[in-house]
Amino acid sequence: MLLEIEKKIASFIEQVDSSFVQELFAKIQHGKMLRSKLMLAICPKHPDIITLCAIIEMIQIASLLHDDVIDEAHIRRGSPSINAVFGNKNAIMLGDIFYAQAFLKLTSFDRNIAQNVAECVVRLSRGEIHDVVMGNSFQESKERYFSMIEDKTASLIASSAKSAAILANLDSEKYYTYGLNLGIAFQIIDDLLDVFGDEKKLGKPAMSDYAEGKTTLPYLLLYQSLSQADKQKLKSYFRISSMEAKEWISEKMQEKEIFEKTQDMARFFANKALESIEGENNLKLEEIIKNMIYREF
Repeated sequence: MLLEIEKKIASFIEQVDSSFVQELFAKIQHGKMLRSKLMLAICPKHPDIITLCAIIEMIQIASLLHDDVIDEAHIRRGSPSINAVFGNKNAIMLGDIFYAQAFLKLTSFDRNIAQNVAECVVRLSRGEIHDVVMGNSFQESKERYFSMIEDKTASLIASSAKSAAILANLDSEKYYTYGLNLGIAFQIIDDLLDVFGDEKKLGKPAMSDYAEGKTTLPYLLLYQSLSQADKQKLKSYFRISSMEAKEWISEKMQEKEIFEKTQDMARFFANKALESIEGENNLKLEEIIKNMIYREF
């Protein structure tokens, strides 16, 4: 069914009626489509579920196109990003086309679904702005970090789950809570991979988040465990990608058991997600959690 979703997205982009847009679109590589897998697990048989999944994936693609411009990223999933190949202006405008076409198709859905997705995109955009602002200096606040990732990452996953639940006539708030906590856990694992993951699998250098100005959870937990002198040293390496910085940070991460502490936080939110759908008997949703939390690093 994921292939059907990809074909649906392609058909929506064809309707834009632009050969250049088609050329840009051809360079986009689809990811693991977590949001679609989640929605299909909640509402597998509704005739409109493929279209709804395509809408959500288009919103996700749009946000990533804009993110790559903001982050000045030249690699996306191991290949050159759209902004690297076609320039920032074209990447931004392509993102706008994805957003616009997604909202056009969203108008055919129930008002509750349309409003839910629209509110989520406002939150997603707010999270992106806060992420940029927070990148100006080292951030010491876990509260700000969690607020930002709840907006930027978790809100779309939560909205996806809620929309599918509305379509399936299920308790949408249960699934929203599931999606929100899944999204937070997902981002924590992603942050963990940036520090401890295999560079070949990541498709980018390790610790690139910190060098790009992102104070993610592993760095926050490390900061809290350091002496005053080492706290200042960690801050001095913010937005620095030298080998010296990487080696020092890696050594301190190992010494302070940051991998284990961060993974514990991810499992905390994963368990909250599972608790929210207790009694729903949805083994696929449980499997999504397990595959994400117990993945290889």
